[in-house]
Amino acid sequence: MTFEVPSTEPYVQLGRSGLHVYRVGLGTMQFGWSVDQSGAFEVMDAYAEVGGNFIDSADCYSSWASSMGGPPNPGGVSEEILGAWLKARGNRDDMVVATKVRAAMGEMFVDNRSSARQREGLSRQWILRACEDSLRRLGVDHIDLYQAHWIDPAVPIEETLGAFTDLVRQGKVRYIGCSNFSAWRVIEALWASDRKNLESFVSVQPNYNMLEPFRAEVETELGPMCERYGIGLVPYSPLAGGMLTGKYRKGRPLPESVRAQENADEKFSDKNWQIIETLARVADRHGQSPAQAAINWLRTRPAVSAPIVGANTPEQLRDTIAGLDNPLPPEAVDELNAVSSFHRSRASLEQ
Repeated sequence: MTFEVPSTEPYVQLGRSGLHVYRVGLGTMQFGWSVDQSGAFEVMDAYAEVGGNFIDSADCYSSWASSMGGPPNPGGVSEEILGAWLKARGNRDDMVVATKVRAAMGEMFVDNRSSARQREGLSRQWILRACEDSLRRLGVDHIDLYQAHWIDPAVPIEETLGAFTDLVRQGKVRYIGCSNFSAWRVIEALWASDRKNLESFVSVQPNYNMLEPFRAEVETELGPMCERYGIGLVPYSPLAGGMLTGKYRKGRPLPESVRAQENADEKFSDKNWQIIETLARVADRHGQSPAQAAINWLRTRPAVSAPIVGANTPEQLRDTIAGLDNPLPPEAVDELNAVSSFHRSRASLEQ
């Protein structure tokens, strides 16, 4: 993959679709988990103040909160908070509202466990029901980008795309996308769309940042596929759950964070520590925070439309996106590429 100078224009086209989104999207997984409604309003206000228009949620956010010491959350709380903000600010038409479907929805299991499988997944039955629920929670008449959260191997992709197509034709959804799909799964979906005259995915959300193994997973197949077929790449976790913010340094205590121990268990390796330390040096050399440098690095990657960042406070959000008008020079990108490089097979080089 070659170096691309990221545009300093505030809005970018999402793949080849008609959607134009702010160059960094705002994720809302933390709303109703580590951020209450008042705090979420402050974060979204700060995002809108800089011209942000791309807010990404999911129907299940954040149903796991109570199991991790947070408040009770059956899912849907993030959408409800986003919907309340849109109503309070009167800015629905200025925003690209994105959400997802696939997960089981918390308390819905309690009333009738025998029907639980019908209350999750990517079947036609569940997608149509879940979309109505998301529209109600969001308080909107349509969703701008409706995404399959991850695959459902029990359901043919033609059934999933058929349900999405009906929602588009009914005016309840404008565009469709996917998240956590491998390259071959996206290609299968594109083929089915072409063969059956169904709506096509315009975007894909992968877990993508410079730590291992996430860079390799995207850059060997998914990224080149997106370039070839005009699919927008909207990476989530661009800061690796806080690992690339400067809060984690080798030999120092873990930061106070609900995700710190998870990061320690899953992401610490000699190579990742080397990446983190190099990122800190490069960022300091160019007058940026590590978070800013990590976002600027990601925006140089081909096919990337808009990384999706999360924030618990307005200050955290402002710091993360403050460097967007100050791209890293090529030599800094080369240094970060070198430290985070991975072995490519011959097949992956023949793009």
